[in-house]
Amino acid sequence: MKKQTDISGQWGLMLDKDSSVSERVYNDTIILPGSTSQQKKGEPNPKYETGFLTDTYKFEGSAWFSKRLTIESASGGHAFLLLERTRLSTVYIDGKEAGKGDSLNVSHRFDITDFADGKEHLLEICIKNTGYPTAGGHLTSQDTQTNWCGITGKMQIYYTSKAYFEDVMLFGDIHTGKVTVRGRLCGEGDVTAIISAQSFNSDKTHTPKAQSFDIAHGEFEIVYDMGDDFLKWSEYTPALYKMTIAVGDDKYTKTFGMREFSHNGEKFLINGDVTFLRGKHDGLIFPKTGFAPTDVDEWVRVLGISKSYGINHYRFHTCCPPEAAFEAADRLGIYFEPQLPFWGTIQNEGEEGFNAEEQAYLVKEGFRILKEFGDHPSFCMFSLGNELWGSQERLNGFLKDYKAFDNRHLYTQGSNNFQWFPAQLENDDFFVGVRLANDRLIRGSYAMCDAPQGHIQTDAPSTMKDYDSAIHPHKAAKASDISGDGTVQIQYGTTMKTVKASEADADFIPTVPIVTHEIGQYETFPDFDEISKYTGSVKARNFEKFKETLESNGLLKYDKDFFRCSGKLAADCYKEELEAVFRSRLLAGFQILDLQDFSGQGTALVGMLDAFMDSKGLITPEEYRQFCNDAVIMARFERYVYSVNDTFKAHIELAYFRPGSISGSSCIVTLTDVNGNAVFSKEYVISGSGNYIDIADIELTFPESDEPHKYMLGISVKDTDITNSYRLSVYPDADISKVQVFETLDDKALAKLDRGENVLLISLPDEDNSIEGTYCTDFWCYPMFKSISDMMKKPRPIGTMGLMIDDKSPALGNFLCEKYSTPDWYDIVSCSRSEIIDEHKNDKNVIVRTIDNFERAQSLVLLYEYKKSDGKVIKLCADYTKLKSSLSGRWLVSRLSAYAQNTQQGGSGN
Repeated sequence: MKKQTDISGQWGLMLDKDSSVSERVYNDTIILPGSTSQQKKGEPNPKYETGFLTDTYKFEGSAWFSKRLTIESASGGHAFLLLERTRLSTVYIDGKEAGKGDSLNVSHRFDITDFADGKEHLLEICIKNTGYPTAGGHLTSQDTQTNWCGITGKMQIYYTSKAYFEDVMLFGDIHTGKVTVRGRLCGEGDVTAIISAQSFNSDKTHTPKAQSFDIAHGEFEIVYDMGDDFLKWSEYTPALYKMTIAVGDDKYTKTFGMREFSHNGEKFLINGDVTFLRGKHDGLIFPKTGFAPTDVDEWVRVLGISKSYGINHYRFHTCCPPEAAFEAADRLGIYFEPQLPFWGTIQNEGEEGFNAEEQAYLVKEGFRILKEFGDHPSFCMFSLGNELWGSQERLNGFLKDYKAFDNRHLYTQGSNNFQWFPAQLENDDFFVGVRLANDRLIRGSYAMCDAPQGHIQTDAPSTMKDYDSAIHPHKAAKASDISGDGTVQIQYGTTMKTVKASEADADFIPTVPIVTHEIGQYETFPDFDEISKYTGSVKARNFEKFKETLESNGLLKYDKDFFRCSGKLAADCYKEELEAVFRSRLLAGFQILDLQDFSGQGTALVGMLDAFMDSKGLITPEEYRQFCNDAVIMARFERYVYSVNDTFKAHIELAYFRPGSISGSSCIVTLTDVNGNAVFSKEYVISGSGNYIDIADIELTFPESDEPHKYMLGISVKDTDITNSYRLSVYPDADISKVQVFETLDDKALAKLDRGENVLLISLPDEDNSIEGTYCTDFWCYPMFKSISDMMKKPRPIGTMGLMIDDKSPALGNFLCEKYSTPDWYDIVSCSRSEIIDEHKNDKNVIVRTIDNFERAQSLVLLYEYKKSDGKVIKLCADYTKLKSSLSGRWLVSRLSAYAQNTQQGGSGN
């Protein structure tokens, strides 16, 4: 382009809520780019939303913007108006319609050459955020960036010569060192173009020779030679070039990188080298504005934070980010997967619900995304949407057409399509899902309505799990839960659906790389200090409501402890989840949901970072990278809690995806006590190669002791940042055969209390006044999946979030514990029911409290004491018969019994 003029700034504003105003009166102003809500235009919204953030100036309808400006003469060429990142648009110049735009992802461009006469004109732009051609997924959802109205990116008029280029796309080939340049020469006449390239962001520079090409009017394809020693783009060397196509004084500049993102059937390859996708979900959550930024610096900041936590991949849920995000990812070396803005069903023609107009729009939107953003080397993958249903034939056709048009990316039918009955389509380049059949699970946690649940929710903490046997089972799994008519009821978005099932579905084994979908989803309690961070028009009124509920239930004084304790448990769950992925040698990557909080769909506080991408203080980037990085060293062992008589055995292995070999390096394994004294230390030479290296099997005996001890198992690769650690607990076996435990306050127990003695009471409370015990923290968020379970007539989630422990209480003695849940408590909570004590909480000194979710916010207790008669009752809400079969359970009973025998009153309570 020859010239461009910025037209951002102050514009006249008129809001037409019903899109029915015939005479336009601009009685307000607005600064563009921006949104109506961001600048508090329209009526204040008094609602206090609890399922998502509240847009305090929510506006839906048509927003009209006007500005008088001079449109320079096109001087025989052409003039175009460009609006980046907006909604449905219609442009008027001097009252005449100049064009419409309907893309939710790419820039809207309008040919305004007829008005480019050097005179002043009235430019009016109508932006409408209702009546979309498709629902829009997370591009328009209240759950993420709000259904904003406005223009949030570049606003400019640009000018070209009489012959100009459109839809220029660059196809680099790392095997030949050539770039195929495709596009269309529009306007008048043929041209001679000078094409040059220049690297610009690497220590090593490379400038291929400029080359001249005669280009005829219409579609063209030419080949530019990058010469020798061209630089390749990857996460390790994100080398970028600027290509300039010059026709006289009319110049077009495109940024690109020489890279090949491919696969070998099992793993992804970047320039022929295996890479492992360490991905996060992204729904474009930016709560200060309510919409995604269009400046590169902000995206560099956000993506840089993710990279510091080991992330190298972004999956955009039913949305595509703006240009600035791709530019930032290009610089940082992050692999992007945008999706079409669709979450639903694609029917065949003639089927009920078939929507030809919507399907045509979606297909067109996909081509527009490929044209506008496809040159970016970070644009590596493309998806048709999220959790889609319908015609596999039609979805496969979409993929085929996209691949024929643009082979620079890998394509997939969508994320978690067909859910319980997934399939691989002919044109799928990779598969993204959560299970390969009903019970062939490839992630660690699921909602109750998606049962069976994952190993982190159902099994004792361990480091043995991987998903290889689920990916390639020894025997084909059977499709269970199928009714007599061959159907099964499943969750369908946020509703439910009955679908056909067959035994063949259970035999599904993909022949393309497998990415496990939306793993994690371990909820933390809200941090109410976060409320003050919402300084824009989007407010956390949901947090305010949760805080009020907690206060009305008398629990607000514990909010900080609830936040920290639930968060520490969530961090441990994420560690176990991610290590299971890195132990799975048949997986190609993961997409976590999420590194940051998801502020919608019931309010899902599932992040180690908050919605602003700020740390919650639960885990450092360095600690997170121990189990989320391009090199993760791990120990496989059966459990975290041992007897002093046990022999500890562990297998040490390394998942390694870095350039170069690690062979010959030293792996150091140590076991240290709480004082840092090493009770085991050994060095092993790493002799293997490849991406999965078995280093050593260790075996050791814990020191004899009459007291329980904490140990830290440390493993690291010498002179690198590759390190990991595990906390182990070792207990002597307690003889509780002579301990007096009461399961009810019978006459004998009451007599003891009357004598001023203490009573140890271990029993389950009534089901009507208690919540089932579980170790894992709540999945996603209780209110959303409670409603889905109710709708499907399936069991509700338990909805608790771990323990808050008075770890200094004398009642616990030397039982090994922190303030939050650790594996020592797994057996105990698994045979427990936490008692609801809302009405009698002031009578009890709580020692171990169960953290309830923010919606219910009940006062739940696992262990407490209270005065009765002249004595005291120490109550543990568990099944004593089951407790006796647990090593840590027996030790806890022995400590509680010793405390009960002590006539001193103690325990600080909480």
